[in-house]
Amino acid sequence: MTISHLIGAAAAQNVHVSRAGRASKASAGGLVAVAALLAALPFLVFSTVTDTLINLFVLIALASMWNLLAGFGGLVSVGQQAYLGIGAYSVIALAGLGVQPYLAVPLAAVTCAVFALPTSWLAFRLRGDYFAVGTWVIAEVYRLLVVRVDSLGGASGKGLTGLSGIDQTLRGALTYWVALGLALATIGCCYLLLRGRLGLSLMAVRDEETAAASAGIDVRRAKLLVYLVSAAGCGAAGGVITVSSLSVNPDSVFSVQWSAYMIFIVVIGGIGTIEGPLIGAVIFFGLQQLLADFGSWYLVLLGLVGIAAALWLPRGLWGLARGLSLFPIGYLVRGPREPA
Repeated sequence: MTISHLIGAAAAQNVHVSRAGRASKASAGGLVAVAALLAALPFLVFSTVTDTLINLFVLIALASMWNLLAGFGGLVSVGQQAYLGIGAYSVIALAGLGVQPYLAVPLAAVTCAVFALPTSWLAFRLRGDYFAVGTWVIAEVYRLLVVRVDSLGGASGKGLTGLSGIDQTLRGALTYWVALGLALATIGCCYLLLRGRLGLSLMAVRDEETAAASAGIDVRRAKLLVYLVSAAGCGAAGGVITVSSLSVNPDSVFSVQWSAYMIFIVVIGGIGTIEGPLIGAVIFFGLQQLLADFGSWYLVLLGLVGIAAALWLPRGLWGLARGLSLFPIGYLVRGPREPA
């Protein structure tokens, strides 16, 4: 049977194609409600709570960007901390030039996209494991370059200027809202990118580049676009970290530990899904809060959780929830099974 016959048969059956299933619509509705509640938190709770949640929002943004790059684009990177660091130092540099630090956060995202453009030319020459290791090396090169710039504080880092005239309570609330806006923007960006033709192109490239190219997909354009978006999102997250901590240190902000966090969150939440990084970030954030006082055991327990998720939950917690349609959570996520 030819392709034309298949198309005709599908048309005869009046097949309905939907861009969003019930799970996605339910997730979107729940996200809007949660976002409204979170936006009001500075008026409802103490600043210590909102200051802690800033870290959660940064983790959500970073995990969403890594999942967009690796989970949907097939570009497994271990060097996204490069753009985290560039974004953090961009806020420092722009604030030194007189730019308001909160305004410098989106500008840092643009700066990272500009840096990612020539970087992609080098990174895309690598494939598979070589790409992963190559991105790590690129991140280290950027760190070494930043350390040699005395105006950025060198190896000791530098403090942020431009926020001293703002009341501390107001500054904490503004930082919280910027971090929340970043998390929502990254989730929304992933949704909008993936629901269109680019999403289909990315998944085709992820599965098999040669077959995707033979089908007429511009492989390089799809990979470049998702790489630039991921770099911009990580750069904005780095800017939020700088505004929150009021300083930046090269060894900390360029640490490969950030990529380890992103990978861990996406693996336990569910790679290749929009909801997975959200669930994974909440789980990881909770483990941080509960186990941070246990010293080295904290890292051991995180490792055990990651190994367990990789072995027994290959689709992550979100994939497990969608699969358990006989249980209440699965029913809420997927709805009742339709008859065959």
